[in-house]
Order: sequence, then structure tokens, then C-alpha cells
Amino acid sequence: MRTALEKGKELPPNKLAFSSKTIVRLQKFLPQFDHNFQLYRQALASQNKKSKDYNEILRKARIYLTHFIRVMNMAIFRGELPAETRAYFGLATDESTVPSLNTENELMSWGRRIIDGEAFRIKKGGSPITNPTIAVVKVRFENFIEAWNYHNTLTKRTSDYIEKNNKLRKEADEIILQLWNEVENTHNSFPEESRKILSEEYGLVYFYRKGELNKIKIEEPQSQI
Repeated sequence: MRTALEKGKELPPNKLAFSSKTIVRLQKFLPQFDHNFQLYRQALASQNKKSKDYNEILRKARIYLTHFIRVMNMAIFRGELPAETRAYFGLATDESTVPSLNTENELMSWGRRIIDGEAFRIKKGGSPITNPTIAVVKVRFENFIEAWNYHNTLTKRTSDYIEKNNKLRKEADEIILQLWNEVENTHNSFPEESRKILSEEYGLVYFYRKGELNKIKIEEPQSQI
């Protein structure tokens, strides 16, 4: 399309191998197509760049929540806290394992339970769990929530550009087909090799099919003989 548009700038409409309607369509479509593709590349680069930071924030939030639960379980094991303490966090009183925090949804769900549970427990007169304190855990958790929201925004932006690009590509295919047919029809009266050379000046690219290549290989030795 870009080659054809450049050709349209070089030659007057009456000497072009495609119609004025097509060049008007090209002039309108190609800048929009290029612009959206550049926006997609920028969004994707930004998403990839921020992914490393996001993964580190996610890892830290998971570590601090895990450590908080383990410290609470160790305090119960030492007899410093009753087993019923686990109920404040939505955990079984007879279960000392750390709940699964593998997914983002699990981390969000358990993070809120742990933070709210500790706040309620302290309000009821319980001694704060330390190393880490719930205040430190909350900071890490809120950093994760903020990063998760931003990460989703970047992902959505990239996805929107992909969707728009897919729609534009359909139109691009229509324009390319229209160009191809018009250019070939204009050069239809020329011998095959001349027609290909003239058409290639407009951006048409020809590829031989497997059967056509085999035919050429067979014909070449015969012509040499």
C-alpha cells in the first residue's frame, strides 16, 4: 500500500495503474493504519517494561502475607496466642498451613481477610502480631493493588489496539485486493515478465507456488539444451 501511494504521488491520475477512487482511499486509510500500529507498539513496549516491576511487587506482597500467617501460626504453636486466633482471618482453627496465594485473585482475597482480621482482632484487645506488623503487610498489599490496576489498564489498552488493528487489517486486505486487481488489469495486455515488472513497481509481490517452481526447474534445462 505504501509503495502504491508513493507511486500515486509521482504520477498524474491518468497515468496510474489504479483508479483515483483507490488512491483517495489509500490517502485516507494508510496514515490511520500506521498511526494505530505505532500506538499498539508503544502500548506493548510499555506493558512489557512495567511487567518486571509488577511481578516484583506481586512477589513482595505474597511474601509479606505468607510471613505474617506463619508468624501467627508460630505464636500459636508457642502458646502465645490461642488457636482460635486463626478464625479472625477466615482460617480453620486446627489448620496451620498457609492458604494458597498463587493467583492474583487468591492474593487479593486473602490479603483483605488478613488485614481486616488483624484490625478487628486488635480492636478486640488482642496483641498485635509483629515481624511483620499488619501495617507493613498493608503497605505491600496496597502497592500490589495499585500495580495490579495499572497493569490491567496497560493490558486493556494493548488489547484495544490489537482489536482495532484487526478491524483495520480487514480493510487493508480489501484495499490490497482492489489495488492488485486494478494494477493487473491495467497491465494485462503486456507479456507475463513485463507485466510482473510493471506491477511490482506498485508494490505487488509475486511468489511461485510449489507446482510452478517444479515446472520452471523442468523447463530451464530444456531451454538450455
